[in-house]
Amino acid sequence: MTTAPERTADLYPTRGATEVTTPRQDPVVWSDPGAAGPIRPADLSGFDRDGFLTVDQLITPDEVTSYRAELERLTADPAIRADERSIVEPKTQDIRSVFEVHRISEVFAQLVRDPRVVNRARQILGSDVYVHQSRINVKPGFGASGFYWHSDFETWHAEDGLPNMRTVSVSIALTENYATNGGLMIMPGSHRTFLGCAGSTPRDNYKHSLQMQGAGIPSDQALTDMSERHGIKLFTGAAGSATWFDCNCMHGSGDNITPYPRSNVFIVFNSMENAAVDPFAAPLPRPEYIGARAPFTPVK
Repeated sequence: MTTAPERTADLYPTRGATEVTTPRQDPVVWSDPGAAGPIRPADLSGFDRDGFLTVDQLITPDEVTSYRAELERLTADPAIRADERSIVEPKTQDIRSVFEVHRISEVFAQLVRDPRVVNRARQILGSDVYVHQSRINVKPGFGASGFYWHSDFETWHAEDGLPNMRTVSVSIALTENYATNGGLMIMPGSHRTFLGCAGSTPRDNYKHSLQMQGAGIPSDQALTDMSERHGIKLFTGAAGSATWFDCNCMHGSGDNITPYPRSNVFIVFNSMENAAVDPFAAPLPRPEYIGARAPFTPVK
């Protein structure tokens, strides 16, 4: 007689009848305090406290020029536009994001492997890492839409099956981030509480949510309470700067109605010890190009 495989415990329930909050069950920084790495102890402590870390210049101006040229090449390529990994703006039909960019482009694959990038991820997560998701975000001026408030982990847990908060993202600016062109906003300290959202996950939800979010959106009251408790930090910085942030940070960005574009490359590193299982609140996992699944190899 065979028995059914044991279900991985759900530490962070979400998408039920009502919103629920759960205290974080996992560390924020997984490495030992004295572990070697490019992040200074004081900055690592700040990441643990606030859920984010900024680097004024992660890549050089010459590198910015190279990566921006590659972004422009990809978004101008008709074959890339026709690829299912490209997401377009619902109103203008301009490209909004291109997923799995480290597999499409060797230029961005080299960035993923860059020690300045991957070694910070290893230090925060305390293990070897793989790329759970990568994309370029294109936010041209005059009307590019934003990303509403959300926790990435809520989606990655509900729809991709990541069991633990052992995932970190980096957003590397390829254009200037002004206070006016739809920059990233984070509620500092919000990563310490998981907000389980109300509602169910429609089948193939990703086909709609990547253009306009639906499932996994906090209520107005929950966002008001969290912003009163944590405040809101808006990130600005020159091209080449970067923001690292924990997977459970409540974050979002506004529309860009200025003439100044805001484009970035976004890489999600997951611990090799936090492999995806069956989704916790969705009928099926999202496609591989949105959330990588085993087998995978560590970034070297």
